[in-house]
Amino acid sequence: MPAVRMLIGALLALVAAFCPRSASAQLADRCLAVAQAPRLVQPADYRPSALEPTQARLTFVGHATWLIESPGGVKIATDYNDYLRPSVIPDIATMNRAHTTHYSNFPDPDIKHLLRGWNPDGGPIKHDMTVADVRVRNVQTNIRDWSGGSIAYGNSIFIFEIAGLCIGHLGHLHHTLTDQQIAQIGQLDVVMVPVDGSYTMDTAGMVEVLKALRARLILPMHYFNPYTLNRFLDRIRNDFPVETAKEPTIVVSQATLPSEPKVLVLPGN
Repeated sequence: MPAVRMLIGALLALVAAFCPRSASAQLADRCLAVAQAPRLVQPADYRPSALEPTQARLTFVGHATWLIESPGGVKIATDYNDYLRPSVIPDIATMNRAHTTHYSNFPDPDIKHLLRGWNPDGGPIKHDMTVADVRVRNVQTNIRDWSGGSIAYGNSIFIFEIAGLCIGHLGHLHHTLTDQQIAQIGQLDVVMVPVDGSYTMDTAGMVEVLKALRARLILPMHYFNPYTLNRFLDRIRNDFPVETAKEPTIVVSQATLPSEPKVLVLPGN
């Protein structure tokens, strides 16, 4: 669609013009997100085919956003934001507060369950809810602020229990996990992990987290270019095998998961 591509190009040019280098860190993050979003116009790639009771469908929308679908038809969007969204309205949307690419100021009003990973009034926040055949809960971690300090309970690791699987999304993780946090998370089967190595946590620290969690399927996310992704992959190949998928959607079950931890890269960024 040439006209759409021309429109997107014009929008990106405007972003470059109106996001100066001297802007605040938060505005710079917003400009970066818009300029580097993999697809501002999402194709109609939603696959509504039925799942078996033991299966879950995972689609990498981009950045830190995934569409997770249950056999009962529940749709979940992780780190739901105003720049990059699934092509369907989710039943459940989770959000984190570190940057504007991880939460929405204007969520779709048809979303039934909007779960913030932080408490706007400060202090901890706890989610533990069941929607049809999906259980969603969270484990909170701290984040850095713009001055280098720490904000307690600023990030949530969301855990989705679906079809006999435990699927974890690490959000905008800024530090290694304590033994208590690892125990609260439990044994994950699948984990979505930010691998940028700077905005979240350095590569060595993230590898340490993955070794502690021992999820059988590791799905990289939150990388801005091939260099940052490959830096992570080059490091983690010493510990886990790495494969690359051709499509952004996979169907997982206990029967099809690898017996030992493996990294699977889905298209996106």
